[in-house]
Amino acid sequence: MLNLRGNQFQGIIPSSLSSLGGLGILDISQNNLSGKIPQFLDKWVSLEILNLSVNDFEGEVPVVGVFANASLFSVLGNNRLCGGLVRLELPKCKETGSEKKRFPFFLLLLLIAPMLLVLLYCVPLFCKKKCNSQPSQSSGNERFLKVSYTELLKATRGFSTANLIGEGGFSSVYKGILVSDDVRFVAIKVLHLHNRGAQKSFLAECEAWRNIRHRNLLKIVTSCSSVDFQGNDFKAIVYELMPNGSVHDWLHSSENTSKLNLLQRINILRDVATALEYLHIRCETTIVHGDLKPSNIMLDYDMVAYVGDFGLARLLGTDLNQNSSTGVKGTIGYVPPECGIGHDMTSSGDIYSFGILLLELMTGKKPTDDMFNEGLSIHKFASMALTDHVIDIIDDYVDVLQNI
Repeated sequence: MLNLRGNQFQGIIPSSLSSLGGLGILDISQNNLSGKIPQFLDKWVSLEILNLSVNDFEGEVPVVGVFANASLFSVLGNNRLCGGLVRLELPKCKETGSEKKRFPFFLLLLLIAPMLLVLLYCVPLFCKKKCNSQPSQSSGNERFLKVSYTELLKATRGFSTANLIGEGGFSSVYKGILVSDDVRFVAIKVLHLHNRGAQKSFLAECEAWRNIRHRNLLKIVTSCSSVDFQGNDFKAIVYELMPNGSVHDWLHSSENTSKLNLLQRINILRDVATALEYLHIRCETTIVHGDLKPSNIMLDYDMVAYVGDFGLARLLGTDLNQNSSTGVKGTIGYVPPECGIGHDMTSSGDIYSFGILLLELMTGKKPTDDMFNEGLSIHKFASMALTDHVIDIIDDYVDVLQNI
């Protein structure tokens, strides 16, 4: 905690304050501070309470990090602030002249329609043949942090539900803080080993991570295979914590008042496509992800997308086979129909899932939405809009007429 309240400080908040990234409470209220709210404040994962009230700050209030919850921060008494959460009742920020330019409609069609056409005609452009490239360097020779069950227990405050950030059939994911040589904010995926298939999922994911390294794949910190205090087997995988959560959160969570703009959605698709191209073509062994969906795509501070969760991954041409079960291998709505009737996983299945992801990002609708019944699917919904009514199916939160 750092309390600098009522000290008559003047000027802007110094950038050197960003080095105190472990703060939980920061109070700099009742001073004469001015300028814009520094960007590093909305990136502090540990920050739980922030008091900026009664100063002279100006400009837009962020809507991420601590600023995403109005009960955790205060900006009262700063009369030149704008934007932020609706609950703050601040005036809208004025648009600059360049921001008022309209995005030409014909350029919108040129941008979106080709992507939809590629999907609808199922052209897997980068799965037809492999290019000649250098084998990917395995991260197996890297020094991974060694952690015990006890350390992970402490990092998550006893796997507290307050730290739970995700849950699936095979695992639960907790945010935590690992303290060793330095402080790391991490996401800890704890396997539900009592569930059938969880052990195989853990092995598949570890094997996949031994063979991959790419800027758009979630970075693994380490893994833990041990026993808990009751003598039960315990397995977990530790990742870098992505501060902006998942694409699913941005599209569908009611807690996220800020939504993705058009350019951000296109950049996410580019990042995911780049990751798939690496997995399918540039790896020495072709890797099929097997469960590509918005909740498995994470976003960093700069909204760069990272593909994660390789629990259903398959390394083609190896003995690691996740396809021995007879059930649906993946998530309903994203998995190709043929994978539900016993067909092997292939890279083409990832391309199908990428197509569904594309449609979901552009329309804002899940493939399992209630409206998709009686023969209507998200694919058909988009197909019927081509080409004269593309604008009508774009997510309501995307102002496509604004300059991006």
